[in-house]
Amino acid sequence: MLKKGFGKKNLVGVDIGSSSVKAVELQGKPGNLQLVSLGYENLQIDSIVDGQIMELNDVSNVITNIFREHQIKTDRIAAGVSGHSVIVKNIVVPQMSADELEESIEWHAEEHIPFDIADVSMDYQVTGSSPDALQVLMAACKRDKIANVKQAIQLAGKQPAIIDVDTFALQNCYEVNYQPMPGQVVALLNIGASTMNINILSGNRSVFTRDVSVGGSQYTALLQKELDLTFEQAEAVKRGMPAPDGQEVQGLEPMLETVSDMLALEISKTMDFYRATAEEGDGTVQKILISGGGSKLVGFPEYLSRRFEMPVEIFNPFRQIKVDARRFDPDYMREVVPEMAVAVGLALRGVDAQ
Repeated sequence: MLKKGFGKKNLVGVDIGSSSVKAVELQGKPGNLQLVSLGYENLQIDSIVDGQIMELNDVSNVITNIFREHQIKTDRIAAGVSGHSVIVKNIVVPQMSADELEESIEWHAEEHIPFDIADVSMDYQVTGSSPDALQVLMAACKRDKIANVKQAIQLAGKQPAIIDVDTFALQNCYEVNYQPMPGQVVALLNIGASTMNINILSGNRSVFTRDVSVGGSQYTALLQKELDLTFEQAEAVKRGMPAPDGQEVQGLEPMLETVSDMLALEISKTMDFYRATAEEGDGTVQKILISGGGSKLVGFPEYLSRRFEMPVEIFNPFRQIKVDARRFDPDYMREVVPEMAVAVGLALRGVDAQ
């Protein structure tokens, strides 16, 4: 589930979000990567509720459509999981050999995982070592959540080769595209329709992660309710399009800001948690990179920058990846790029990382 070795060649990264499915296939190696395939398709409303796939047929049909429409031949998929069923913790254990850690990790995990160990799939990675202690990044996910994702992929006639964690996929994407310096502390936010993934990194090391059940759909629901719009109309208004019939929307900014305040409060809480648990030498967050559909809200990066008094940028998952403008329409790419970070991170599991 973590970054222990990358997958064999030929994997498609498929990000199954609560409102859409994104697929990315890459080839080459870091420093010389190129985009081979890219697909994006919306899901029916409520196909996925609270991170659980409720309509397996809808999700598998969308996966099938994307692969058919974009003529993606590879059938091995790397998918991600996030939300309440996923626990990611940095733990410190006494210094021991790799074999001793392998034998005792479940015992250490029981202290930190609020689920029965028998009900989870678990992975871990040693991220630091001192004479008397090991720093271990541990991830666990409920088995039924993994089975749910695998089932949707198998129904589409594809092979679920790797199940990763969305926050780690986001991190992989960041490391390849931004080559962080040691000690540079950055918060990566992936703001989906119903979940916001947050990963705070110091250089290449994940020092704090959190998934929060807030996202872009809250803006849409508010606009539907306050302005009596359909879901599609509210989505358009949220992204800066004019309201139906060209009517002037009064008080739109303060309305949207009430939801932005909710998101900012959760980001602020996360930064507080990070500060409370940070080890000596871990610096304060210097910059925020935002991705996901929620990052496309007009004025949102500027709002966060004012609120947290630090630079906020839109995360570019293709910053170091060649994209052939003859094959991939630049206007379309500009529209979907912010939503592709997790899918790119997942697709990186299929290329040679050396």
